[in-house]
Amino acid sequence: MNNIVIREAFPGEYSAIGEMMVEVYSSLEGFPQREEMPDYYEMLLNVGDLTTKENITIYVAIENELIAGAVVFVKDMVDYGSEGIATSISNACGFRLLTVDHRHQGKGIGKKLVEFCLQKGQNLNRDRLIIHSTKPMKLAWEMYERLGFTRDEKLDIEKEELKVYGFNYNYR
Repeated sequence: MNNIVIREAFPGEYSAIGEMMVEVYSSLEGFPQREEMPDYYEMLLNVGDLTTKENITIYVAIENELIAGAVVFVKDMVDYGSEGIATSISNACGFRLLTVDHRHQGKGIGKKLVEFCLQKGQNLNRDRLIIHSTKPMKLAWEMYERLGFTRDEKLDIEKEELKVYGFNYNYR
């Protein structure tokens, strides 16, 4: 495997990251398309705008000097930006929008990004890390469970007509 470096994304990369997210998410079988969830896809395209919130940082996985994947890390859930109870949970962090470019999938990049976020949460001394996933994100869902995430129905939400499932990773 090539050497993967994870680092904070540069603002000049935000547009390419957003385009990658749109490409990957829109290709998921069973995931709503742009015309079905235009606001969601607009948010993906402008993912860099999320970093205007104090607790949000975008990280990228770099392979051979190319952006191979990205994730939005949220160090305090107050800025997580979802419906439901997730934003009210104290001493927790989370991540959103984990994405691996099609050309780089199957190399463990998603896992490396998740492990990076888990380490960030541990370094922040959080009680837990919260994420959401959907049924079309089957591979990611399975990876989360292998890494020790557990389902938490209290975190489940509906985004337009899409059921979104909550997960916890407990540090304690």
